Amino acid sequence: MIEKQSLDSEYFKDVYDANEDPWNFETSEYEAAKYSATIAALPKQQYENVLEIGCSIGVLTQLLAQKSTHLLATDVSQKALDIAAKRCEKLKNVSFRKMSFPKELPEDQYDLIMISEVAYYLSSADWEFAISSLYDRLSLNGNIVLVHWLPEVHDYPQTGDEVHDTFERLMQDKMKNVFKNRAETYRIDVWAKL
Repeated sequence: MIEKQSLDSEYFKDVYDANEDPWNFETSEYEAAKYSATIAALPKQQYENVLEIGCSIGVLTQLLAQKSTHLLATDVSQKALDIAAKRCEKLKNVSFRKMSFPKELPEDQYDLIMISEVAYYLSSADWEFAISSLYDRLSLNGNIVLVHWLPEVHDYPQTGDEVHDTFERLMQDKMKNVFKNRAETYRIDVWAKL
């Protein structure tokens, strides 16, 4: 079996050109419940330096900003970032940067890294590379949050379970799972750096 390649920026350009809210982040009850569960799963009330990978149009970013002193939200789509920046324009603690994950990551250290509905767009090889890069940017006692849809999507190189299981396999001796929740169609895992 040939391994599927990571989805590239052109894929997401086409998605956002077709629809400014392609996954109904603004209106979906499912998304609202998942975002609420994601924020509730955070072990700390406040984080100093937060990185959100794949912020899309900024719906989760708005919620995450309430828990962040400084939040850098990134995405591969400029159109999505423009919409997110407008949504969050009153939030002075949020900045946005166009970056192609996992090839491009900021060099800073973070005490929270949020990866919500992103990693299954990567091939398993690119995800393994990404895990190492993310770990290197995480402060001691910092958290990495993984949130992913579980049903298989034909376009996506991986499933949510594959993403989470690979992370656990590679990080089980370096990080501790401090929160785990499996809903009907999504999964949340929160990891702490030892």
